[in-house]
Amino acid sequence: MCMKWIGITGSWRKTCPELQHDLTEEVTYLLDEGNGVVTGGALGVDFHATELALNYAPDGSRLKVFLPTTLEVYTQHYRNRAKEGVITSNQAENLIHQLETVSKLGVLSVNSAESEVNEKTYYLRNTKVLDASDELLAFQVNASEGTQDTIDKAKAKGMPVKVHVYTVE
Repeated sequence: MCMKWIGITGSWRKTCPELQHDLTEEVTYLLDEGNGVVTGGALGVDFHATELALNYAPDGSRLKVFLPTTLEVYTQHYRNRAKEGVITSNQAENLIHQLETVSKLGVLSVNSAESEVNEKTYYLRNTKVLDASDELLAFQVNASEGTQDTIDKAKAKGMPVKVHVYTVE
């Protein structure tokens, strides 16, 4: 059986216990089946899927992570978002630590052509995730636009797509 790479996309702003349960079940199942995980290195769904893949295969052999910029630019972006109060400092530092670990394992791909993190670079990153994936598994909260962008691109490529939809107040 050939290993498949499953792109994982999802919301980061809001979550719920049902999403956490579904994400854990789905990612654990696909890893147990011998597949790998492709994420975009963000908070929320990406962070948890990356964590599950690293716990399953600490050498990084079941993981690929794509960033919209260099790790340095991305790190500064998340520290700035923490200063702005959009996320907590703890969230930022946990993500940065995770991405540094992924980088040391050699499974982090960065976009050195981009010098800022914005909607355009996030959507370009979504395309890179799909280019490295055989299928897409999406966890969409409140019709989030970034997750929808990835779903639409995957469908346009004719890629198998499975979507979990949640409404969170």
